[in-house]
Amino acid sequence: MSVSSSPMCGGGETGMRIVVWFRRDLRVEDNPALAAAARAGGEVVPAYVWSPEEDGPYYPGRVSRWWISQSLQHLDASLRRLGAEKLVTRRSADAVVALLQLVRDTGATHVYFNHLYDPISLVRDHRLKEMLTAEGIVVQSFNADLLYEPWEVVDDEGQPFTMFAPFWNRCLSMLYDPPAPLLPPKKINSGNLSMCPSDDLIFEDESERGSNALLARAWRPGWQNADKALTAFLNGPLADYSVNRKKADSASTSLLSPHLHFGELSVRKVFHLVRMKQLVWSNEGNHAAEESCTLFLRSIGLREYSRYLSFNHPSSHERPLLAHLRFFPWVVNECYFKIWRQGRTGYPLVDAGMRELWATGWLHDRIRVVVSSFFVKVLQLPWRWGMKYFWDTLLDADLESDALGWQYITGSLPDGRELDRIDNPQFEGYKFDPHGEYVRRWIPELARLPTEWIHHPWDAPVSVLQAAGIELGSNYPLPIIELDAAKARLQEALSEMWQLEAASRATMNNGMEEGLGDSSEVPPIEFPQELQMEVDRQPAQATANVQMTARRREDQMVPTMTASLNRAETEVSADLGNSEDTRAQVPFHAHLEPRVQRQDAIQNAEGPALRTNGFHQPNFFQQPQKRRPEGVAPSVSEASSSWTGREGAVVPVWSPPAASGHSETFAADEADVSSRSYLDRHPQSHRLMNWSQLSQSLTTGWEVENSVQPNLIG
Repeated sequence: MSVSSSPMCGGGETGMRIVVWFRRDLRVEDNPALAAAARAGGEVVPAYVWSPEEDGPYYPGRVSRWWISQSLQHLDASLRRLGAEKLVTRRSADAVVALLQLVRDTGATHVYFNHLYDPISLVRDHRLKEMLTAEGIVVQSFNADLLYEPWEVVDDEGQPFTMFAPFWNRCLSMLYDPPAPLLPPKKINSGNLSMCPSDDLIFEDESERGSNALLARAWRPGWQNADKALTAFLNGPLADYSVNRKKADSASTSLLSPHLHFGELSVRKVFHLVRMKQLVWSNEGNHAAEESCTLFLRSIGLREYSRYLSFNHPSSHERPLLAHLRFFPWVVNECYFKIWRQGRTGYPLVDAGMRELWATGWLHDRIRVVVSSFFVKVLQLPWRWGMKYFWDTLLDADLESDALGWQYITGSLPDGRELDRIDNPQFEGYKFDPHGEYVRRWIPELARLPTEWIHHPWDAPVSVLQAAGIELGSNYPLPIIELDAAKARLQEALSEMWQLEAASRATMNNGMEEGLGDSSEVPPIEFPQELQMEVDRQPAQATANVQMTARRREDQMVPTMTASLNRAETEVSADLGNSEDTRAQVPFHAHLEPRVQRQDAIQNAEGPALRTNGFHQPNFFQQPQKRRPEGVAPSVSEASSSWTGREGAVVPVWSPPAASGHSETFAADEADVSSRSYLDRHPQSHRLMNWSQLSQSLTTGWEVENSVQPNLIG
């Protein structure tokens, strides 16, 4: 691939010139690539390349793009204060091409950047190193995102861990501590960049500006603001974290995950400061505060583990890590999916969480578990759909952490939740929102309902509902599916999964254990079309400024309180009328073996033969035009929706002291990390885990009581 050269924009000086490529490391403190470039003594060209098309279906959502735009402004101002002329920005559909062009434009001799561990970045970084090295450019990469590199944490036999508890125990017992955070450089010399053009980066369109303006009322992107938020958490809520972390109706978590995702905050700094707090409280005999530090560090460990799994299993965002889960017959029902994300399932805690997510881009970690578990266990929708929706709507959307969280909820991890366990949203509501304040905040239709009935309004007496102004099925829906029906349907699906898995084993004639083969021939279930078309974007040219068109939000509107019940029944009937045989068909072949038709394979396996036309739908899927489906509540017409909660909602946030102290003084030299080919080190990383190969003697690392969706730090 050739890149046309242009006159050097650095002024023509000779000597070392280093391009520092910023990505998800938008800070000047504890940034090893920037620190190494400053120590080298040459001219530094700080650069950022906006190339979201490379992420494929994981194009950044609206709130993520807003955060990036604000954080880049903050970073640019910080670099200028250190002496840099500017942060050079480029817009391209191919980051490697853009960087090659920038290297030639500036006459750079070195390129420094920090590691990322998602599969797209791993391939892109390897390609970049090969192409730059071929042109005589020195490339160095560093660890700025993890306590330890993934290849440093292995078991006694030198193999990657497959469970969280032994992985985290090994991290905490390593022979050497994580490096101490680096101070910001004292000075940066970028030379003359006045002739080096920057592209205008457009992260939002006119239709998004109003909603994005509301985000600024609750969040302050930027690495210095992240430092203040960390200081406020350490000096405040951390001490009571073990007690308050489950409260969904208050700001009881750290709210640091967006800062960590975009690299505004160093995970090594968080780790060291929390450990120091823990040591102080331990010496004081404050065991509750000491336990709070242990639990919070555990959430840091989950973030580490998400990168660890992504590095060792790059397909973890597409396929289950346990092989038998690929046979699970997911319900491919876009009507269910729409009702879930609109927050009108009829289960108040689930609906409150989904409305908060759409309004603010944020969810408490316990509510993330509730809504994702409902999605997977009750609705049995493909888990990748839920992960993709979280990606599109969360401020802290993180591919590695989201994949880990959804695989855990789905039971796709050796130490994940049991797939056959359905949590009752009613009981979860009284556990995490005992007074109902969270539900009342996000579901105004239920605001007048007494706490006794707030999490199960369908059981409330008619007189109580009338006094609260609630007409179930009209201004608030009945449960979309009764839990008893959902449990029976889940058990039937699990039975089908195990029989299909047994059938696959029976077809193998070479003695291999199921799960050791390449799973690439089994395509994942496609995302719904409306998710793929949420942003209508054009492929970017190397230096083009691309205007993004408006996102479609009309299907996100939640019910109006005055909608007609008759109209609701008509709508659900129309949606469910075409929902027969919605379960995904399992491919006939599971390995690169001679293909065996599904029916024949099952008949040859142990157990009764299964149906080949998909999972038999319960009665509530049959003839919806004639009567209201059993177990499915009527919804209201979204055409009449007028809910405006998303216009005025603000995420709970602390107000740290105005004069928050700067970070503690740390000083350490960061050793250069030698670049090794990821593909050479991990030639079998695409393979699935096999349950029978895992040690069953290890204790489960994710206790049910302490489990979280790990895309939220603390």
